[in-house]
Amino acid sequence: MDNVAEDRVLNGRVRLRQAAGGYRAGLDAALLAAACDAPDGARVMEAGCGAGGALLAAAVRRSGARFTGVERDPAAAALATQNAALNDLSDRVTILSGDVQAGFRDLGLEPFDAVMANPPFFDDPKALRAPAADKSGAWMADGGLEAWTAFLLKAVRENGTITIVHRADRLADILALLGAKAGSFRIRPIQPFADQPAKRVLVRAIKTGKAPLVLLPALVMHDRTGGKHTDEAEAILRGEAALGWT
Repeated sequence: MDNVAEDRVLNGRVRLRQAAGGYRAGLDAALLAAACDAPDGARVMEAGCGAGGALLAAAVRRSGARFTGVERDPAAAALATQNAALNDLSDRVTILSGDVQAGFRDLGLEPFDAVMANPPFFDDPKALRAPAADKSGAWMADGGLEAWTAFLLKAVRENGTITIVHRADRLADILALLGAKAGSFRIRPIQPFADQPAKRVLVRAIKTGKAPLVLLPALVMHDRTGGKHTDEAEAILRGEAALGWT
């Protein structure tokens, strides 16, 4: 792929080659990786892994787990495979070609212990100005959020975990779509500032879980003193702290 740039994420622990002009993994991918709490020996899948921004950071954070990324864009999947090798993770990270809209059964895999995703934020082309062609796949969800949640529910075993980062205003939809087959929801709002509403949410569910929903304290990303991030957010983004679920 032409026009590829290399970034360093997780405080330089992960080298990430991404398309210079296309969709680039950023804060949402970092938060998703930090929210992955897979134990040693677990099999973890990311749906729509792109170039591997969240997948590889999660693999570095959780060195005893094995990871599989599923990506429909051949160029992004190729970059993810290269990035796994670049970070000496090819023994624990596998990249597969697959389309969420086609369903999990199309992959011919056994269900995973944990699945995670940063689904495209929009499924109505009229909801926003059309993105550039090389970014549309990351912004527009073919089949809508319903296709993504259905894929994740099939991809995870009973009592396995589902973790999603998404727009805060889609929280009700996420709960409704997952709630028929999953429960034990834990929700962590992500606020830009302490005095502003959350713009993102991290949602964790357990397939067939029955525990009551828990709304966790928000992660506040910035303060008003001129610093880029709050101390808590900075520690999480640098890989010095996990984004826990308690």
